[in-house]
Amino acid sequence: MDILNIHQEDRDTMSVQVEKLEKSMVKLTIEVSPEEFEKGLQTAYLKNRNRIHVQGFRKGKAPRALIEKMYGAGIFYEDAANEVMPDAYEKALEETKLEVVSRPAVDIVSVGKGEPFVFTVEVAVKPEVVLGQYKELEYTSAPIEVTEEEIEAEIRRTQEQNARTITVEDRAIVSGDIAVIDFEGFVDGEAFEGGKGTDYELTIGSHSFVDTFEDQLIGKNAGDEVEVHVTFPEGYQSEALAGKPAMFSVKIKSIKVKELPELDDDFASDVSDYETFAEYKESVSAGLFEKKEKAAQEEKKSALIDQAVDNASLEVADAMVEEEARQIVDNYAQRMQGQGLTMEQYLQYSGKTMEQLVEETKPNALKNIRTRLVLEKIAQEEAIEVSEEDVEKELQQMADLYKLTLDQVKEYMGSQTEMLKKDLAAQKAEELIYTSAK
Repeated sequence: MDILNIHQEDRDTMSVQVEKLEKSMVKLTIEVSPEEFEKGLQTAYLKNRNRIHVQGFRKGKAPRALIEKMYGAGIFYEDAANEVMPDAYEKALEETKLEVVSRPAVDIVSVGKGEPFVFTVEVAVKPEVVLGQYKELEYTSAPIEVTEEEIEAEIRRTQEQNARTITVEDRAIVSGDIAVIDFEGFVDGEAFEGGKGTDYELTIGSHSFVDTFEDQLIGKNAGDEVEVHVTFPEGYQSEALAGKPAMFSVKIKSIKVKELPELDDDFASDVSDYETFAEYKESVSAGLFEKKEKAAQEEKKSALIDQAVDNASLEVADAMVEEEARQIVDNYAQRMQGQGLTMEQYLQYSGKTMEQLVEETKPNALKNIRTRLVLEKIAQEEAIEVSEEDVEKELQQMADLYKLTLDQVKEYMGSQTEMLKKDLAAQKAEELIYTSAK
């Protein structure tokens, strides 16, 4: 246990005691002098006096001593505590130089007029990292192979992308056709929200519509108006429709079919820079090999980093994991909002609570923290430096990506540039682990 005092000019106003707990948790016991707490009481009185009625005095004019006599000495304690704690806590962190990585859990120990005000704060701090082996790690990559089936599947995908759609008029709908339909759905005779569409192109057999909707269109012709009867599944995203039978009024406007191009030299010259199908096929094989090679390199790098992290020793506080997990969920919520879905809607559709989502995220959060701290320690151990040129290059790439000027990106980044430097140093540490491996 270490006892530390706040810097000279504040020594008479407060003191702080630091107690190391398990798993990188720290307990600060902060004692504020009676004189400093008295200032907090006076501030609390001045803020609240207009809300306190004392007979014989105009609102806000009753003396503090009289109010305390009438309502008890502790009437202003809570507001006074809230007044002095933030500043005392901030000063304690400045003096102890602790790197706090979680929200503080505060508990008041003792409070009284004319007495020191004492409170404790429990926080997670950045854990100490003891590195294990991180250079010359061993990893055996599996041989890279591109099969004939993979080549054919890639060519089929390109063939599908270059298919043309033609309208058929001399037959009924069969599986695989595209039915262009107008539809409107009803439950208990009432139209429901989201159940209507116009000129919708439905691929029969895709199972993109509920229940046997698509099957019931097979054998129907363009111009037919049909009733389609389905039942929504019990776990359907809309609770109002889950498990309910529904009727869709459907008008079949036209029937289309995809016509695939022939896999010949003409196809090759249309979709690539090659004149013959044989050359094109060889290029597809080479492209798949390159893609697999890059994936194998990323897999190797990831596995080596995991090894380096597993070889290190560090204790991560539960509070730090909680903080990281909530940050991950918040970032996810922002991405969803960009796609037009709120977190409330997502929780409703998934049937989960926010706490369940955070709990599910914790293993990922722990891995993120351990990896980040180990890479940071390696960068420190290897004296890895990030130059201004490195930062400028990264900022320029961001500017190009978001179609902004370099000055705009610098302005948006602001103080986050220091965090960017840490990220770049971590990337260099990753490269060191990868290039030194056997």
